[in-house]
Amino acid sequence: MDRDNGPRVRVPEQRAPEKPGTADALRFTVLGPVRAWRGSELLSSGSPQQRALLAALLLREGRTATASELIDAFWGEDPPSQALATIRTYASRLRKILGQDTLVSESGGYAIRTDRAALDLTLAQDLAGEAEKARAAGDRCQARTLINKVLGLWDGEALASVPGPYADNQRTRLEEWRLQLTEARLDLDLEVGCHAEAVSELTALTAAHPLRERLRELLMVALYRSGRQAEALAVYADTRRLLAEELGVDPRPELAQLQQRILRADEELARPADEPAPAPAPLRPAQLPATVPDFTGRSAFVAELGGRLATAEGSVMAVSAVAGIGGVGKTTLAVHVAHQARRHFPDGQLYVDLQGAGARAAEPETVLGSFLRALGTADSAVPDTLDERAALYRSTLDGRRILILLDNAHDAAQIRPLLPGTAGCAALVTSRVRMVDLAGAHLVDLDVMSPEEALQLFTRIVGDERVGAEREAALDVVAACGFLPLAIRIAASRLAARRTWTVSVLAAKLADERRRLDELQAGDLAVKATFELGYGQLEPAQARAFRLLGLADGPDISLAAAAALLNLDPHAAEDLLEALVDTSLVESAAPGRYRYHDLVRLYARACAERDEEPVERESALSRLLDFYLATAAGVYALERPGDRLADHREPTQYSGLTFADRHSAQDWLYTEANSLLACVRQSSGSGAVRRAVDLLWATKDLAESGANSKQYEAAAITMRDLARSSDDARAEGRALITLTNARLVAGRFDQAERDAQRAMRLARAVDDPLPSCWAPNDLGIIALYQNRHAEGEAYLEQAIANFRADGNRPGEASALCNLSRIHLAMGNTTSAVALAQQGIDIYDELGHALRGANGRYALGLALTQSGRFADATEQLHDALTVFRDSRQRPWEGMATFRLAEVDLAAGLPAQAATKSEQALAILRGIGGEWRRGNVLTVLGRALSEIGQPGRAQVCWREALEIYETLGSAEIETVRKLLVPTLPG
Repeated sequence: MDRDNGPRVRVPEQRAPEKPGTADALRFTVLGPVRAWRGSELLSSGSPQQRALLAALLLREGRTATASELIDAFWGEDPPSQALATIRTYASRLRKILGQDTLVSESGGYAIRTDRAALDLTLAQDLAGEAEKARAAGDRCQARTLINKVLGLWDGEALASVPGPYADNQRTRLEEWRLQLTEARLDLDLEVGCHAEAVSELTALTAAHPLRERLRELLMVALYRSGRQAEALAVYADTRRLLAEELGVDPRPELAQLQQRILRADEELARPADEPAPAPAPLRPAQLPATVPDFTGRSAFVAELGGRLATAEGSVMAVSAVAGIGGVGKTTLAVHVAHQARRHFPDGQLYVDLQGAGARAAEPETVLGSFLRALGTADSAVPDTLDERAALYRSTLDGRRILILLDNAHDAAQIRPLLPGTAGCAALVTSRVRMVDLAGAHLVDLDVMSPEEALQLFTRIVGDERVGAEREAALDVVAACGFLPLAIRIAASRLAARRTWTVSVLAAKLADERRRLDELQAGDLAVKATFELGYGQLEPAQARAFRLLGLADGPDISLAAAAALLNLDPHAAEDLLEALVDTSLVESAAPGRYRYHDLVRLYARACAERDEEPVERESALSRLLDFYLATAAGVYALERPGDRLADHREPTQYSGLTFADRHSAQDWLYTEANSLLACVRQSSGSGAVRRAVDLLWATKDLAESGANSKQYEAAAITMRDLARSSDDARAEGRALITLTNARLVAGRFDQAERDAQRAMRLARAVDDPLPSCWAPNDLGIIALYQNRHAEGEAYLEQAIANFRADGNRPGEASALCNLSRIHLAMGNTTSAVALAQQGIDIYDELGHALRGANGRYALGLALTQSGRFADATEQLHDALTVFRDSRQRPWEGMATFRLAEVDLAAGLPAQAATKSEQALAILRGIGGEWRRGNVLTVLGRALSEIGQPGRAQVCWREALEIYETLGSAEIETVRKLLVPTLPG
């Protein structure tokens, strides 16, 4: 009977043996096969009966076992007539192996004298004791680590294959202890917030030990904390039914009380019972940027804002919004005030640049994800939607005193989800617009500096000596800067860096160019005039680099890409970029990567429009596009040897990077993903659309990886529309295939089919081989997913013919593997296996690692349906390894799901449930809802077979909702599963 009252990890203590000096090199194991080593040499322990004697002596931990005790241990109540002689024979043989000082005879019996650390069981007991002490002291992480070490000492079943009643009893005792340790470790997992990770293990354990209520209790808590309340309640219902049927009893009171807490949505249950607050790591975020050492003036604003923040503890929510033109010092003031107010916010400070002045302001959901992680929320616990993240963010801030600095906001709508909702917290906002629509906010309008403050700031940067000698010239300089702090700082920094200049030299340089500043004291023009000071001091080559680099979209740019855009070798480009970094016009985001502040980027583009001919601007972006296309095509070729894209893509005038292996190529692709897609979106010039579409084609892995799927789809839509508006049928056809690919990944099959159908018509009209091959291939996949098998077979046979006509062997292999799945769905398992194997043979011949994994995936499905479960598992495991190595998370999740299907078909429902849980975790947020519905359906089947029908029903209902929303063909299958089983 597996009923229990919770885990206890202590084994009854036994007397420690004395430490003989001659047995130090011997080691023994009983937590698995009974073995003995001398150093690294495995000693022969003889027959099973001889190992039984060794085990009996080791388990006494140095105490003497009498002959009668050993006879009872071996044979129980029915010993043979020569039992004593047999015992002596086994003892003699063991003594020869272990040594006379180790196996000793005394008082008519035998004992093994060895060091306590030489036996795995005693080592496990000591570690378990340390774990109990660590847990009692509140060090849960250390206790968890120690218990994991204890469990790691097991090597299968304890006392494996050792005969006799004594061994049987000890095996049962040790297995029970192992289960108790596992429960204790899982309990600690939940206490430290690893509930999502614990679900799959607990699912398997409850299947193996269905009557063990403590495991059921832990599973309910893990599911509840993972946001799966209905499944948690279903576990209780399954347990109650099972106990009544098997034992005629009700669940123990603790389990019933847990059910009630879940029904009440008990907030305390959502975190560890002993913890007064959510997971504390990191306890105190300290994200404020450094304050400037020469902060000057603004004393009235500092006092006003500081006073508001100091009273935040007694208010519902203190929000102060600082508005003003660009460069007026909003961020500098806010950061300075925030640092002075830190003592009022002992639980930490959060900071984010919302990029509100740029073309693409930061998304609130992205910012919330970053804030939640900074506040200690695990990645796996961060919700997907904006509303859920905002709600969790407010809950996490409840009871804390945290300051949130929201810098460079676009508008009130952007920051509302980022505001705290309880007393004790405060938000400080900066923006170029007055936030009159932000209810309850304290608004501050920041103007330019007074002449006195401006001169003081200039003096602090340049130095008293130089300014004191030329006070009038210094006043002329700050006046020419319009008393705008950013302009003054730039001017003073340039002067401070040039020791040979006088203040009068700087004033003379500014006299003619800055006459317009008094007339442009509002809006971006004042900021633009301020940047003219730094720009005017650049050497011609530096100024050209500054102008042209500002044309490129994307969050940053690599040195290699910048060199291509500037048409320079990398060393010359690096010299220019580092010079721009020294002037603070460009920032170095990381070694070899550069970025503009959003306002500086706008200014640089204005300079390019003013100072560069249109043909030079177009040429710069064309070179950048060439570089990205040539490099991405090389990455594509490494991943897909023999693919015909290289022969059919648009030619490029600028070469790209080359890579030694596919892993370094993948590193480049995923590092440059945002910049690549930004380049695609802005490529609307004459002659650029076709290359941009081919760049999208060469970066298909970004869509399939799941990490960049949404951005990839948006770029594909942009290029489709551009190609259509320019009446370029070839570009539109290819863009539609990239869009089809993105929508297949997302599981939106109806949209994908429309795109692929139009792509096929366009390809025929212009005789373009790429979409002519891939459109029917994609249509075959869509038909497979929608159960239109005959139609899918026709499409794929057409695709195979087209690929062969084009000499595209990897494409042919892809279509063969997809046709294998069609044959499988039609019940033709023999041909399905053969077709998949044909595809794999082509992939292997060409050296396709990732695409070969796609082929093995298809073969694994066919082998599963053929009943060859071991072979199917081998193929799917091989595919899974490659998918993981290639960062293809959707495919990794689907391969794990298919392994669950194999286990289910092979009669291993507990393993199937575990793998299904793992697949759900991997596919979270990627792969689309249709695939999630498939996994939930299989998980429900597995749970039903391991005696958890209530939880299975929850999974099926969720799957049905997904299928009904999508109008999927699987609706009827799941409805039949939901029909209650009638009593028979």
